[in-house]
Amino acid sequence: MINYYEYPKCTTCRKGKKFLNDSGVDFESIDMVKYPPTANTLRELSEASGTDVDMLFNKRGKKYKDLNLGDRLDQMSQEEKFELLSSDGMLIKRPLLYDGKNVLLGFKEAEYRALVDN
Repeated sequence: MINYYEYPKCTTCRKGKKFLNDSGVDFESIDMVKYPPTANTLRELSEASGTDVDMLFNKRGKKYKDLNLGDRLDQMSQEEKFELLSSDGMLIKRPLLYDGKNVLLGFKEAEYRALVDN
């Protein structure tokens, strides 16, 4: 099962969701602001996919900038990063698609197509 973490007001998230629907992909849509993934879920998807935890941060987002995370991430442990990400879905790069072994961050049609075609 594919988990599709999204912020429903995000146009990029809507594009990704439309692509999945149009491709007939079975997935679970999760509002990442109302129901952010837990620290354990984020750790699992990071480890299963080889995605560095730092790549999960929405570095262009207001929350990231407000918390001055650009200067602070290097001083934080992995565990602190997972906990912080799980505390606020707006800190997570979106959309985030996880199928149990692959993680796709953002929406790039070619990446989604490759995942759907396999």
